[in-house]
Amino acid sequence: MSLVSSVPNMMVMSSQPVPFHKALAAHGLQLRKGAAHTLQVNTGLLCNLACRHCHLDAGPARTEVMSRRTMEAVSALARRVPFRSVDVTGGAPEMVPDIDFLLGELGSLVPERLFRTNLLALEEHPGLIDVAAAGGWSLVASLPAVNEAQVKSLRGEGVFSGSIRMLARLNEAGFGMGGPLKLHLVSNPAGAFMPPAQASAEKHFRRELTDRLGIRFDSLFVFANMPLGRFRSWLERSGNLHEYLNCLRKRFNPGVVAGLMCRDIVSVGWDGRLYDCDFNQAAELVAQGPAHVSELMAVGTGAEIATGDHCYACTAGAGFT
Repeated sequence: MSLVSSVPNMMVMSSQPVPFHKALAAHGLQLRKGAAHTLQVNTGLLCNLACRHCHLDAGPARTEVMSRRTMEAVSALARRVPFRSVDVTGGAPEMVPDIDFLLGELGSLVPERLFRTNLLALEEHPGLIDVAAAGGWSLVASLPAVNEAQVKSLRGEGVFSGSIRMLARLNEAGFGMGGPLKLHLVSNPAGAFMPPAQASAEKHFRRELTDRLGIRFDSLFVFANMPLGRFRSWLERSGNLHEYLNCLRKRFNPGVVAGLMCRDIVSVGWDGRLYDCDFNQAAELVAQGPAHVSELMAVGTGAEIATGDHCYACTAGAGFT
């Protein structure tokens, strides 16, 4: 797993916006499905937070959550297809009814298991810590920054202190302590700019979290904010959309296209609809082939992947692979 980091400009762009599919064609590239290794499950748009950088526009007022019936269809797919990893995300999956059922079903079917959390939702549903530990789930925890003011600007008052409390609690439960229960952190920039290099960012996080606060974690991933959902709305309101999209386009790196995560993922939306990735779900770009997870009997290769201008965020610098 690797995410976007900051590297020198990889592509000189004209002053006119270049659609992503044309940028691919200019380098003789196509974006098509390879062998499916990962099952990504977005359990819904309900979330206890309404983060400014959310690409899904998730929040407390959203009612879209995955039903038990769709969960059963997801687990049936995992029985049909030998996925190597499963990635459960949201919204805040902790808030979804029957989430324990989904984790229990998938935990016995897929070797590598990732559960994404914003930490505050996990604090509100602490029983899931034991469920995740018993099922051998690795946690991917979103923590935009180790600066309280930056976290407040993105997520609101009190979120930073709550996140630190939950990280300490996860350490007590064995996550991030060097054993099988992994704890990975994910960071985004606080505004319309690219993230720092991953190595330097991780060093900074370890200094602030581990050295100062005693919080341990296995790794940090940094990535560019997706120009989708609530973050795109903020870009438009603040007058930053054109500049931010141009920044992403100028950093287009054709060398990362072959390893993009959308090539080996089957992404299932909260209602069972199929996408090439979670970002295409936010952009409402459905995948080629069967429309619903219950209709997918086998996963083939070669299908063209739907793209949009948000795809530049996955191909900026070191890429989102």
